[in-house]
Amino acid sequence: MRRLALALLVALAAPAAGAQTCTATDWMAVPLPGGGDLMETALETAYPGTDLDRPAGTFVTDDGRTVPYRGDRDVSPADRLDDATIGDMFVYPYPLAFDLSARRTPWFDPGRVRNDALMRALWFDDAAAARASLAVARYQGYSTSADFAVTSKRCVHAQLQAALDQIATHGAGMDKFLVPNGGTFNWRTISGTDRLSAHSFGIAVDFNTELGGYWRWSGAQPGNAAAYDNRYPPDLVQAMERYGFIWGGKWHHFDGMHFEYRPELILFARLLRG
Repeated sequence: MRRLALALLVALAAPAAGAQTCTATDWMAVPLPGGGDLMETALETAYPGTDLDRPAGTFVTDDGRTVPYRGDRDVSPADRLDDATIGDMFVYPYPLAFDLSARRTPWFDPGRVRNDALMRALWFDDAAAARASLAVARYQGYSTSADFAVTSKRCVHAQLQAALDQIATHGAGMDKFLVPNGGTFNWRTISGTDRLSAHSFGIAVDFNTELGGYWRWSGAQPGNAAAYDNRYPPDLVQAMERYGFIWGGKWHHFDGMHFEYRPELILFARLLRG
């Protein structure tokens, strides 16, 4: 079993034939234009080669897949979460500051609202394709290490590696937050729903679950999950955000160990800030 696990890690760490050359992008520093359509700028900058045409009602990916665009709707927060449009995904702006006051507002879940068709078009439609894209990013801490299997598509593995390297520079105190690894790729639906988890696409990682906290484990009810005892430090969260990973600890329905690659939300927040 140990030999099989080692072989899998070696296979994941090896670059796939024809794989793109990746250089990590600091999404907090990427120059952004002023004015214009903020959602269009955020999506097209985060995913080069894509095209959002709101008047035509389309979002076209860099490989030519077309997803219907609909704006945000006047619906209940639960309905928005259950069957989100692309516009719905931007209703709750992601807070860039390390300030958890906004998440006390019921249903304030920036990034938890996902349009399934968009996510599948940007990433994968099936488990086999997602699994074939996996590569390993390694946290090399002061006295321990941890491997995280994420997709190499759109250089997500390089983004995560850059974030992990930055976290490691903050010293031994970071080790406990990343080890043990709480989970990475897993083609599955979100607990209690029929919606695919971000883990299905290889764009999400969970760090130490014992220190993270999760609203369902706390016994909280939907729309009433304001109480949250965060133990994750700003340096860790901000390193992940810098390289495009939003944090579930900023959600009302908190998922404190969870990070997922959503650079469009980082960019949209920066554009709103001006």
